Formats: sequence, structure tokens, C-alpha cells
Amino acid sequence: MGPSGVVDLVMRSRLERERDPEGLSAAGPVGPGFRAVRRFLVQWTGVLLSLAFAGCNYSFVAGSFPPPHVQSVAIEPFENETTRFELTGELYDQLLRRLPSALGVRTAGADVADAIVRGSITRYDVVAPNYRAGQPGQAAAVLQRQVNISVRVEIVDLVENVILWESTNVTARGEYAEGSPEDGGRLRAIELLVQEIVDGAQSNW
Repeated sequence: MGPSGVVDLVMRSRLERERDPEGLSAAGPVGPGFRAVRRFLVQWTGVLLSLAFAGCNYSFVAGSFPPPHVQSVAIEPFENETTRFELTGELYDQLLRRLPSALGVRTAGADVADAIVRGSITRYDVVAPNYRAGQPGQAAAVLQRQVNISVRVEIVDLVENVILWESTNVTARGEYAEGSPEDGGRLRAIELLVQEIVDGAQSNW
């Protein structure tokens, strides 16, 4: 049964209790055995609901982000699935510089931290979104280039052993003028990527 089916079951059970608070039915009073069975089903419905949502792509904890007991965070260098090896260090530096202060926590080692941030760099490419068409027989003149970077990321509560937030595709873009160093566009994309991670995590609380 999926999450929506479980939710429907819970709502129907609650509606029946509101309509029949004394345990009466159209056929007349019901015995204690029926009420015991109904209580059992309601309890197990809650269990099924928890299990159903645990299998979804996201797992959230109600309340403020991060939860009050999360006072420190460890940041792991992201695995790099691209050919641009400098990305690992550049992204790690930006995460270390900006993420803890944005979330209001301090940094700590993975062995003592309350939460951990980890992930993978899955995409890096450069495109030319802005160009001027050339004369017949001539190539187009590129005016601007754009760096695209995508990552998978998760923030895990190490105290409660739950995923506070995760995304399989966070993407940011950094533009730079044709003829300028690509580094400028890449660093801009990384800065925006870190902000996307902060915004994405906080938007669910």
C-alpha cells in the first residue's frame, strides 16, 4: 500500500470514530471485541504510515531546521563523478565556509558531529547560451558561456539516524563572458550551488 492509500485508511477510520463515538453501528451496539479489533487496526495503520513514508525519496523531521539537538555538522568532501577533479576541493571549501553559519551550527568531525553533509558531484559541463549568428558561411560568434554543475546531497541526523533533507539533483549555473577564464563561471556556479542546498533544506521546515 502506498502513502496515499495509508492516508485514506487513516482518514476513513477517524471519520468513522467521529460519526460513531459510542461504538454503535446501524445494526445496533457492538461488542468490546469489535472495538478492540478497531483499536488494533488504527494502531497498525500508524505503523504502516510511518513505514510508507520512510520509503519515499525524502525523509523529514517536523519542526525547525536543523532540529534543536543538532548543534554541530560534519561536511564530507563530495565524491566526484566528473573529470574536473578540482571541483571536489572547491565545493568543499564553499560548503565549509558558508553552510554551518547559514544553518546556525558549528563544524565538527564526523565522529562527534550531530549531523553530516555528504553527496556526489554528478555533472559538469559548459554551454554557450548566448551567441550572435554569423554571416552566411561563417561560424556564430559566442558572446557568453555557462557552467552547469549538478550534485546529489543529503543531510543526515546522526543522533536520531534519519535523513533531515536530501535531493538527487541540485543544479546551479555560472555565466562568464566569452574570452574570460572559465574559473569565474565555475566558482559562481559553486556559490549558487551551496545556496541552493541551504534554501532547499530550509524550505521544508
